[in-house]
Amino acid sequence: MPYLLISTQIRMEVGPTMVGDEHSDPGLMSFLGATKRNVLGNHFWEYYVNDAPRIVLNKLESCGYRVVSMTGVGQTLVWCLHKE
Repeated sequence: MPYLLISTQIRMEVGPTMVGDEHSDPGLMSFLGATKRNVLGNHFWEYYVNDAPRIVLNKLESCGYRVVSMTGVGQTLVWCLHKE
């Protein structure tokens, strides 16, 4: 998967950071130290880490991912990355 979306809500300085969905690469999720969870009321699973987005972005850069875009949606920040 060359594209990856990560996001965080409210406090980007401390995390947690959502790093994938149920279809994400398990090897990459393991590298990030991500845990798979299903939040009550959601009909999907997501991977998250307790790290701040800055830490996650640094780890992803070491794997060849680069930020393509970033935006804010309400109290959520979203980064789109692409693996070169």
